[in-house]
Amino acid sequence: MGNRVAMIAGGMTQFAKARKDSTQEELVMEAARMALFENDLKIDPLDVKKMIDGTIVSYFSDHFERQLLFGAIIRDYLGFNPIQSARIEGGGATGGLGLKAGYEMVKSGDASVVMVIGFEKMSEVSTSKGNEFIALASDTDFDFPVGGYYSAYYAAMATRYMYEFGITEKQMAKVAVKNRNNAQYNFFAQTNSKNPYATKSTSGFITIYDVLNSPMIATPLKRLDCCLMSDGAAVAILAEESIAKELTDRPVIIEGVGNGTDTMRPADRPTTVGGLIKDDLLLPHEKAEWYEDMVYPGLHSFRAGRKAAKMAYKMAGITNPLEQIDVVELHDAYTSSELQTYEDLGLAKYGEGGKLIDSAPFDDEKGVFKEINPKLANRVHVNPSGGLLGCMHAVGATGIMQAVSVMWQIQGKIEKFYGSDKLQVKNAKRGLAHSHAGTGSDVTVFVLGRGW
Repeated sequence: MGNRVAMIAGGMTQFAKARKDSTQEELVMEAARMALFENDLKIDPLDVKKMIDGTIVSYFSDHFERQLLFGAIIRDYLGFNPIQSARIEGGGATGGLGLKAGYEMVKSGDASVVMVIGFEKMSEVSTSKGNEFIALASDTDFDFPVGGYYSAYYAAMATRYMYEFGITEKQMAKVAVKNRNNAQYNFFAQTNSKNPYATKSTSGFITIYDVLNSPMIATPLKRLDCCLMSDGAAVAILAEESIAKELTDRPVIIEGVGNGTDTMRPADRPTTVGGLIKDDLLLPHEKAEWYEDMVYPGLHSFRAGRKAAKMAYKMAGITNPLEQIDVVELHDAYTSSELQTYEDLGLAKYGEGGKLIDSAPFDDEKGVFKEINPKLANRVHVNPSGGLLGCMHAVGATGIMQAVSVMWQIQGKIEKFYGSDKLQVKNAKRGLAHSHAGTGSDVTVFVLGRGW
């Protein structure tokens, strides 16, 4: 299947609740210009653009954009006709699935250089209407009529997670504190108070007391336990490895790719004793006796995430992710889902996601971590960007933003792009990007590593 695939450049917009200054096309152009002109490419950026022989356009909702076939308009605006292209949509995992499609286009030999483009302009409709549109990515015959918004679905899963494993609201709140406060050092982040597009009422540093006292949305999830709705765009440029090395001194290799799925309706997921073992979803560092009595997957875990992780780890040669991965950008749509995903990714044993967040030094009196971008288990940094809770969730762009952020971490370019060195993971050699859709119906995992 030819050489490996590398990420060579990326770009993104500053994210906001509403980017009233820009159309969708202009947001995409902003991100594309950054990818081409600000990533220290070795040849003229316009010559790189001429080398692009495939594009992937990812956006979640035709409802938000109020335009069918928007990918064609984006291609027109960027000047990419008549080269091959595809539109990808997959709920919250749209960006990750778009990146996977771009990877496959290069890996198969269909293209040598591909631009993966993701965007969403959720402010085109009201917040309540936006939540309704997002909820249409649940089963509209069964779940939508009784559950309504996604916060209700995740509240049910969080409640079960707490019941099964004893996870606490305080541990969930710590996730919000970590991610929102990381975002204060990320130039792009929607909650960064220095972002000119930031909404004053939702920007700035927070404490655990702010989270615990924020309005209840759906028990046990409070307002600050829930991710953002955003406008913005992100772009990644992929290339076949030998070409990548001609274009950049620091190509980042896509070492592993995984994709897992599960039932659309969470209630249809099996509750099987020892199901993790029976589904052959143990990771190399795990022991069968840990989980032989555990019901799996049920509502407390995301089987799609575990499947995606196992595939990506096998391809990348990862045998113990907590020891071999330096930085993770994962889909934290809710604080509870970050803790659950620690376990799906094998960063913690099932039931011990709360212990992992507790492993970082925390000042109980002040209600904040003792350092920005804290290490978990004294080893791994999770969501330095601020994640969906602190940076953005412009759905079609989210998975691309995460992967580009990991690429910049590995390249050592966080200070250049984020505007602060506080979020740079020192000597990062390998990272992981995780993108998640629905209530866990579709998940992608990418393992990225140095290619120089």
